Amino acid sequence: MPRIQAQSGDALVLVDIQNDFCPGGALAVAEGDEVVPVANRLAGLFPIVVLTQDWHTPGHHSFASAHPGKAPFQTTELSYGTQVLWPDHCIQGTEGAGFHPGLDTGRAHLVIRKGFRAEIDSYSAFRENDRQTTTGLAGYLRERGTRRIFFAGLATDYCVAWSAEDAVRNGFEAVMVMDGCRAIDQGGSLAAALDRLNAAGVTLVQSGDVAT
Repeated sequence: MPRIQAQSGDALVLVDIQNDFCPGGALAVAEGDEVVPVANRLAGLFPIVVLTQDWHTPGHHSFASAHPGKAPFQTTELSYGTQVLWPDHCIQGTEGAGFHPGLDTGRAHLVIRKGFRAEIDSYSAFRENDRQTTTGLAGYLRERGTRRIFFAGLATDYCVAWSAEDAVRNGFEAVMVMDGCRAIDQGGSLAAALDRLNAAGVTLVQSGDVAT
């Protein structure tokens, strides 16, 4: 594939590269820490860098522990539809909610915290799972002159994919850097996400395809 040049109005969104999603964390994604060097390299190429941070309240409604008789990775119905139930993770102010220590956060211009409303889970960097509550990221990027957004982080099949899809819905061009992501991949979730990304017109690349 031809190399993609990072341009003046491009933005990089690094999704949820946090301790709880890395090996040893409460909701660890296999090899999740391997995205860190890719993310750091990419951050040096882009004029706009945004981090997202899962930031849940204790007892969040998306936690299996908040639903007696339910186990992690089962589902339940919330006001906005079917919700996967997760182990308690990324609780506000905890070490697990912190960014991976190897991540170069100093390059970030903005941190978007998501999932801090106890009753709504939030995968996308743009819109919470009720599909009504926005984070303000789209407006920020438009004011910065962004037309194209590159994504990397955790996890491919949930927060990264939902963010890329919502970027397209908000009128941006979206590019996912696949070796800068890792997936949970339970019950065919990765294959389903890739189908949605292709249908949405999201471009899938490797980090070596991206240059200044």
